[in-house]
Amino acid sequence: MVSLAHQARAVRSLTSTLLRATLVGATTAGMGLLARAAWGIPTARGASPAMLQRAANGSPRYVDGAFRNTLPPTEVTPVSMAAILTAVLTRGELGTPSGVVPLRIPRFPTVADELAVTWYGHSSALIEIDGRRVLVDPVWSDRVSPSSVLGPKRLHPVPTSLDALPPVDAVLISHDHYDHLDLPTIRALVARGSAPFLVPLGVGAHLRSWGVPEDRIVELDWGGQAKVRELTLTCTEARHFSGRWLTRNTTLWASWVIAGPQHGVFFGGDTGYTPAFAEIGARYGPFNLTLLPVGAYHDQWPDVHMTPEEAVRAHGDLGGGVLMPVHWATFNLAFHGWADPIRRLVAAAERSDARFAVPMPGERFSAGSPPDRDWWSAIA
Repeated sequence: MVSLAHQARAVRSLTSTLLRATLVGATTAGMGLLARAAWGIPTARGASPAMLQRAANGSPRYVDGAFRNTLPPTEVTPVSMAAILTAVLTRGELGTPSGVVPLRIPRFPTVADELAVTWYGHSSALIEIDGRRVLVDPVWSDRVSPSSVLGPKRLHPVPTSLDALPPVDAVLISHDHYDHLDLPTIRALVARGSAPFLVPLGVGAHLRSWGVPEDRIVELDWGGQAKVRELTLTCTEARHFSGRWLTRNTTLWASWVIAGPQHGVFFGGDTGYTPAFAEIGARYGPFNLTLLPVGAYHDQWPDVHMTPEEAVRAHGDLGGGVLMPVHWATFNLAFHGWADPIRRLVAAAERSDARFAVPMPGERFSAGSPPDRDWWSAIA
């Protein structure tokens, strides 16, 4: 007969063995998850600091090792930091839709339209202007992060694959944040076409580190221009910041003017409100179409994101015809409701008699006949 003491020792031994096995398994699983989360991060971060500095030197906007906005930065106070922290801790499911975001599958003519646009979600859009096609801030990845496991995840699928895109004449990048500059998408575009990549200063270093051919990179400072077929593409001012890791402002951020023989389009990229919009409108406008960011705003960061009301104001400064809002609906990046940007945009646009169009992700429309349905309220 086995003694109670022996049984107790056996139970303790078995418990210890199971605990060690559990810990080893958990550690192995954790290490596996960590490895998956970290996979590709060094490459996705982009160029080294030395490469970025070489590209930045000589720009009047590059001061003391960093690019600067024209306007002085907003002061960050303990009160403002507390407000942001409170918003983070109380956000919950705020910023996500209550239902499925509807999608459209665009159909393209053989020859690009005189003026049309297809929105793929967030800031990714295909602009047709005077028979040419320009792709802006293309992001097809599931997450906007250096990791494929961690980071903001899509709230809706990409409407179509990159292979379904028609041939494009140019790709414009506004800045190097992950929700605007996406490594897998860039590599796919390099493989499937020959279009040049037009980028602000320093962003070209990221592209070079990812194997984009030098002859397909056009790197510009604010005010710089490049010709692509019949189009004139101008790098213009924005109010934002940059960075793909712990360092900030080692590359420039920008908006873009797309001018064809007959039409003009303004792409705001990602920006806070700035008086520079009026200067851009006076010099390069008016514009038949503006694509302006309306989401991820907060009272504490006017330097980086406009409110919807400011987007309507910027549209007026630019002499815009039709305003199409971008930088909303696809990724939860702030502390407001999912449809709040569009509700506020519609109200502000109606007060100002501004024309606007809010397409579904994947929807293509002509600037002469913008969609006017409300598809967002049902899932807000």
